[in-house]
Amino acid sequence: MTQVTDVSPLPVGSPPTSSAGVELDGRRSVGLIARSLFQLTKPRIIELLLVTTVPTMLLAQRGLPTARLLAVTLIGGALAAGSANTLNCYIDRDIDAVMHRTSRRPLVASRTRSAAIKPGEALAFGVVLGAAATLLLGLLANWLAAALADAAILFYIFVYTLGLKRRTASNIVIGGAAGCFPVLVGWAAVKGTVGWPAIVLFAVIFLWTPPHFWALAMKFKDDYAAAKVPMLPVVASAGTVARKILLYSYAMVAATLVLAPYAGLIYGCCAAGLGGWFLVEAHRLRASVAADGSVAPMRLFHLSIAYLTLLFAAVAVTALLPWHGW
Repeated sequence: MTQVTDVSPLPVGSPPTSSAGVELDGRRSVGLIARSLFQLTKPRIIELLLVTTVPTMLLAQRGLPTARLLAVTLIGGALAAGSANTLNCYIDRDIDAVMHRTSRRPLVASRTRSAAIKPGEALAFGVVLGAAATLLLGLLANWLAAALADAAILFYIFVYTLGLKRRTASNIVIGGAAGCFPVLVGWAAVKGTVGWPAIVLFAVIFLWTPPHFWALAMKFKDDYAAAKVPMLPVVASAGTVARKILLYSYAMVAATLVLAPYAGLIYGCCAAGLGGWFLVEAHRLRASVAADGSVAPMRLFHLSIAYLTLLFAAVAVTALLPWHGW
């Protein structure tokens, strides 16, 4: 999409502003602050997390949960994910300034613009979002769902962001588990427990995360290297990364098929077909790297998002069918 730059003149008497919309005397508009806080939550990531929550709730209910429970769980989950993402931006603002891909985030200041949000404001906003998620889920769904949402926030911040991200190439393998919690939250909101189908879906997303993220990291390898973040494509050859992507892809597809006896034959057929599609693309990436060293990972990255969306759509549709199992 072509970005249009607003070149209309400022009204008479309006204070001059920087390229970020911050007035040169340091004042910021309410609209700028609101937009910047929203951007800190990484809304596109939240959308993907919620895509996995609703189908899990349908599968747990074997039909449609109440509109109230759906709304509470989705809003609570969005608040929890927004909290984790905001706190991640607060902690990683130093490396975000180094990486071209993240250099426009609201907490990052550069030579040409001022940071739209102050670190203390981001920290407070992240904590408030987490508290709101806990209270909403605990009071209007159940406290197990609230506790699982809190566990996701704490895992993402303390295990991934502070513990693993800057220290080991296994960062996203282990730390990616934080993105798997929404299926547990959704199941717990409906059932009040965590059943084995939810654990299988947790495993599916856990195994999906490395191929998805490593494909992106291959594209932005130089960014991560400049920030001294040891993502696998930074510390290993493209051939090694492609091989590991393929291995995780096979494990992921196998995990999706484990759910077939519970979710039903139609889901099983969809999972097999989608899995074959994903594996073809993973093999194509490895073959391309092995043949001439060329790397075009973004096709797999975008496919991985479509794959996960369609897989959970299959979970949702089959959960609503009037018959279940084989």
